[in-house]
Amino acid sequence: MATTPGLPRAPKSKPPFPSHYFEGFLEKKGPKDRDYKKFWAGLQGLTIFFYNNNRDPQYVDKVDLSNFLALTDDVPRGSTMDPGTQFCLSLKGQEIRFKVESLESREMWKAFIMTVVELKVPSNLLPGPRHTMADVLAKEKDRRTQEKPSCFLDVSRVEAQLLLEKYPDCGNMLLRPGSDGSGSFSITTRQMLNGIEQVRHYKVKSEGLSYIIDVEEPVSCSSLHDVVNYFISSTKGALVPFHPDEDYEKVLGFVEANQENGESTWTVPKPPVPLGPGEAKQTLQLPGPSRSPWLPTSMPPVPDQDENYITPIGDEPANQYVNENEVAQLCCLKAPALPPRLLAGPKPKRQVKPLPKVPTVPHKAKTESKGLAGPKKGGSGASQPRVPSGVPISTEMTEELERKLQQRRAILEK
Repeated sequence: MATTPGLPRAPKSKPPFPSHYFEGFLEKKGPKDRDYKKFWAGLQGLTIFFYNNNRDPQYVDKVDLSNFLALTDDVPRGSTMDPGTQFCLSLKGQEIRFKVESLESREMWKAFIMTVVELKVPSNLLPGPRHTMADVLAKEKDRRTQEKPSCFLDVSRVEAQLLLEKYPDCGNMLLRPGSDGSGSFSITTRQMLNGIEQVRHYKVKSEGLSYIIDVEEPVSCSSLHDVVNYFISSTKGALVPFHPDEDYEKVLGFVEANQENGESTWTVPKPPVPLGPGEAKQTLQLPGPSRSPWLPTSMPPVPDQDENYITPIGDEPANQYVNENEVAQLCCLKAPALPPRLLAGPKPKRQVKPLPKVPTVPHKAKTESKGLAGPKKGGSGASQPRVPSGVPISTEMTEELERKLQQRRAILEK
């Protein structure tokens, strides 16, 4: 039997491969690593992403270069000569060591990292790599212009003030859209002076590819990141960018349906009560063999009769699942030839009359004269066939009579 072909399955869409400024194999050794681990690495913006292989679109680790301090050549201990395959990246609070395949690969990694961190092309490069770094520098500046800092929130002036007041531990400086609707931005700060709240709002104008901080002496910045960094450096770290913490619940709870009214309620489980040493010993005692630990000690109370419980009383009545009249009507619809009265109860068995005994016809052998001419042959016009030898006539008559009676019984039963 032919089956209908199913719909063709659409091919699964694979995640796109990320675009990097520079990529290649890197062996990385962090502060907690005992040995180097080899990855396929790619530099994008201020982040180095690490992958298991060059075909894997999902990274397994990353290093943020926003806390960059220095980048130096790493000479192994006990060696007086630089093999030219290792360098050290110093960040705030940690140092990460890298190992590459060749001297040329090490210098390329160092040039790309310094370009995106300092936003300028290193001066000690040949014309070919210098042109490549100039293209990367333009891409990084464009990315920073379009990318907003992490302390940017799309809130109003009042909402920004309330956020800084409600979550003082998350920071005291927030970047938000301007109130005039001209595409400008605003910086909202909140500080405490002698127990008095001090809230300030600063306007940041967007002019071409630059951002101007509108103060007595306007300050021009190339990106919003530079605007935030200017406020941090000018206040010597007194202003901290606002980073809201993730909203995690502190109390365990779950939704439970009420069996009485069907409504859902929020349930908070009660914490377990700590037991003393004596109580703990009692709970650790194993039950005897006469009673299983999962069986209750006593029978539960009898439920109230007002509730919807079924209490068996006496003998159960005979099961009657379907109305007989409905069954009769349904049978009439399916088989109209059958009378409904036959469906009222079980059909009585019809008594079959015993068959009359058929007298056995004695078989007489026909005597034939024996002579020189032999037995007489029947002519071609004989009206009755000759009975085969060995089969009595009474057996054939009995079988034919029984067959006719069975056919008549079948007609009467219908």
